[in-house]
Amino acid sequence: MTGQAASLLERLPLARDRPGLGYAGAVLICGLALLARLLATPVLPDGYPYVSFFPAVILSTFLFGIGPGLVAGVLCGLLAWYCFIPPFFAVKMSGAIMLALLFYAVVVAIDILLVHWLQNSNLRLARERERNRRLVERGELMFRELQHRVSNNLQVASGLLALQMRAISDGAAREALDEAARRLALIGRIHRQLYSPHGERLELAAFLEQLGADLVDASGKAGISFLVEASEDVDLAAEAAVPMALIIAEAITNAIEHGFRGRDSGSIRVRVSRAADTMVDLAVIDDGAGLPPGFDLDKTDSLGLKLAQMLARQLGGSFALSSGGSTVALLRIP
Repeated sequence: MTGQAASLLERLPLARDRPGLGYAGAVLICGLALLARLLATPVLPDGYPYVSFFPAVILSTFLFGIGPGLVAGVLCGLLAWYCFIPPFFAVKMSGAIMLALLFYAVVVAIDILLVHWLQNSNLRLARERERNRRLVERGELMFRELQHRVSNNLQVASGLLALQMRAISDGAAREALDEAARRLALIGRIHRQLYSPHGERLELAAFLEQLGADLVDASGKAGISFLVEASEDVDLAAEAAVPMALIIAEAITNAIEHGFRGRDSGSIRVRVSRAADTMVDLAVIDDGAGLPPGFDLDKTDSLGLKLAQMLARQLGGSFALSSGGSTVALLRIP
């Protein structure tokens, strides 16, 4: 059933708040039924006194409710008795006429009760659907509020770490706190857009474009270009989004801070593709200075790179760095 048809059925019976219009509509339908029966008399065989009146009763009940339907039932019965049951245009009672009228009354009562029951069921369904819609809206509102609060708490924690860092004179400790504050701030910025209350999968290309743009803007190096190349059939479950975002953010940040050290321009590409073994490859490629000689990812003392490897393993994938004409940080995840 289309939305328009459902909306029309939910408005039935019509004129609930103006019952006079409903009864007038039922009388009009009965008049049209009488006219149709009179016009059909020359082509109909003898009998069939109710042929146009049954639909009139059903239509009146369907459009205007049980009250107008009962009025239509009585009025149509009287018209059929007077006009189309012999002797025509006269009021006479006999056993056969009584049986015919009893048959009409039973059929009409069943029709009216069935239509009334269906309309009540439809009304209850409409009310239940509206109640469910309000519950869904309330759930979405509470979900967004929760996400907003989580994001704000992460931002507050990042700010507290930044304040604490000012009171520490040790360079290594300051650097560690600065890195932790930066990562918390990053999670806070991206948290709101990662999750949907409906559990929808992440639109990966759009998310990566926003993430990269934020990181490049934060670096203050306006000459760095950022591009995402992603296949349309690649998406990502929301629960994998935060670890993936932290790994990709680490790779982009390393490219900006180390690959482009001493320069304000460069190019970073994120290439997303589906591998033959059902894995997804996310490669961060930059044209910076490259990796230092003898670099070994497994022996690095960089907390960020160690975190990237750990998060990749948690996702059931791997993280690797390589350098040739360009530096490539490759994240492969299911």
